Amino acid sequence: MPAESARQEWDEGYRRVQSARSDRRRYRALMADVDSVRDELRRRVGQTFTVTELAGVYLDADSWMREVVSDRRELPVIGAAAFHLHARGATDYSP
Repeated sequence: MPAESARQEWDEGYRRVQSARSDRRRYRALMADVDSVRDELRRRVGQTFTVTELAGVYLDADSWMREVVSDRRELPVIGAAAFHLHARGATDYSP
């Protein structure tokens, strides 16, 4: 998956998570899962990575995200939001 396509998915997932802010309980649950995915991303990609490398990890993320996300119905949105936030740490990140 090209990095730009992945970033578009990540941006949309993040927007969808943020749209849940009016429902505090749901938002907190979503963000807890986003944090769990980000913790796993830190282990998988390390401290130094590019957006392209992160997009490569995104291709196979469904398999391992199922193990760290409590609400599997929201898996695509949670995963995309986590990757969106994690991408900010990429060496080649630009908004």
